[in-house]
Amino acid sequence: MSGRNVIANRYEVVQHIGKGGMADVFKAVDTILNREVAIKILRADLSTDAVSILRFEREAQAATALAHPNIVEIYDVGDYKGHHFIVMEYVPGRTLKQVIRSRGPLLNEEAVDIMKQLTSAVAEAHSRNIIHRDIKPQNVIVKADGSVKILDFGIAMAKGSMQLTQANNVMGSVHYLAPELAKGDSASPQSDIYALGIVLYEMLAGDVPFKADQAVQVALKHMREPFPRVRDINPTVPQPIENIIMRATAKDPRQRYENCVEMYRDLQTCLNPERANEAPLVLEDPSSRNNERKQTSHQSARPKPQTQPAEEEKQNNNDSHERGHLGAIIAAVAGVVLIGIAATLYMMGIISFGPKTVLVPDIEGLTKEEAREICEERGLSLDEVNITYELTDNLENGRIISVTPEFNTEVEKGTILTITVSSGIGERMENFGNMQMTVGRVQEYIAEKYPLMRVTVKEEETGISPGMVIRQEGIEPGTLYNPAATGELTLYYEPYLSVTIPDDIIDKPLNEAKQQLESMGLRVDVRNRDTSGMSQSELDGLKWGVVISSDPSPGSTYVQRENNYIVLYYY
Repeated sequence: MSGRNVIANRYEVVQHIGKGGMADVFKAVDTILNREVAIKILRADLSTDAVSILRFEREAQAATALAHPNIVEIYDVGDYKGHHFIVMEYVPGRTLKQVIRSRGPLLNEEAVDIMKQLTSAVAEAHSRNIIHRDIKPQNVIVKADGSVKILDFGIAMAKGSMQLTQANNVMGSVHYLAPELAKGDSASPQSDIYALGIVLYEMLAGDVPFKADQAVQVALKHMREPFPRVRDINPTVPQPIENIIMRATAKDPRQRYENCVEMYRDLQTCLNPERANEAPLVLEDPSSRNNERKQTSHQSARPKPQTQPAEEEKQNNNDSHERGHLGAIIAAVAGVVLIGIAATLYMMGIISFGPKTVLVPDIEGLTKEEAREICEERGLSLDEVNITYELTDNLENGRIISVTPEFNTEVEKGTILTITVSSGIGERMENFGNMQMTVGRVQEYIAEKYPLMRVTVKEEETGISPGMVIRQEGIEPGTLYNPAATGELTLYYEPYLSVTIPDDIIDKPLNEAKQQLESMGLRVDVRNRDTSGMSQSELDGLKWGVVISSDPSPGSTYVQRENNYIVLYYY
């Protein structure tokens, strides 16, 4: 295995595919089982940090305890040359966050299907007393077939186990943070359900419900502001789906679904016709109910006394002073609450004090050298080993096409950015099936335009005109292609007409034989034999105006290609 990066004498690293707050993720090949895997390797600078190691081990323990089709499977864990690693199922696809960003609101049926898969997976985790604690679209992989996999149990917690309060590096999770977690309460199944409700809202609205410049402000919105109605943004959403969101995201955890199974069952029927006229769900605000109860009790306990005017003025002054004191107390309490929220978010790693994070700069269209200089100014670096090269429509060779994480994403200083670079300007491969040309003519066209292209032709019966190209394989239409590079293309065409030349055309009048063959779909040419060197006796013995021979000869197999024809000879 010399010259290859192999971990634990088994996993051959293929490419770097991602980076998180704690670890790098690589695509690899299990050389024993001959399958693709993903390997998450704890960053070197965290390999001696006890809390980070504990979190990393907790992820492995949590995920290995779970077996569910919508949870990424863990295959192996270990330590290799001082680096802790987890080997897991490799899931090709895009994150749910990427899907939402590229498409906007999803179809109702699609969002419900994804949510049923997620609630089923989280229900399995909860049944084993494992709380995920970081459910968000970034931690959900959507495969090409529409199935999803939930991952990243790095801060998952078994109920009753020690909470990890050092930095978790879960930037952005505040958008899915239940109000009680922002207050410092312990995570529970209901806090996971709250996050699931936010994810469902985002799939249907195209964005998160609460946004602000600072994470503390977002957390306060979750605690104080009414949850927005998704139907106000996307009127196509049926009322039962909005009701599911409203119940899952209730401020009071006791008003949410009791468990994920209950939420899953609600999702199963939310699109049924019998629920089409369901009334909007209205949850009673427990805080307002308590305030009303206190106010009623306060008023009944203190009847208004009968006072003289001077006494009334004194009483008003006293009330004014009391209100001033009360305002000061409320302001002080609000300040303490705000500090508490900020401290909680800081301990969870959602916010930080000081310039520890920066925005990914816009380096698209730049050269690597130009991008490197800009990134270094922000404390970032480029991964110049694992670079993806692609042809483009307009970017010349060496220019950066895209960067991961995306432009304007908030990341920690020291983050290594992965780039995709142009390998040159390509041409879009044509659709030869739409050219209405025979396979022979298409081959001539390709030979002239793409001289390095290797072309294979295969027959395929569809009922269209014989010889016409039906479709192509190898390089699909619209694919960017470098005409100066060697390529392989397979053309499928309707088989040509193939017949056996009938024997009875010999001695048949020329016009009759010609009509007979043409009625079979064949092209015919007629030629007379030279009689200039014959004697009179020979001429007297000839048969005039009838077929004397053909090329190809009668009884042979003939394929009617575009340039082929049968020759009939006569005197």
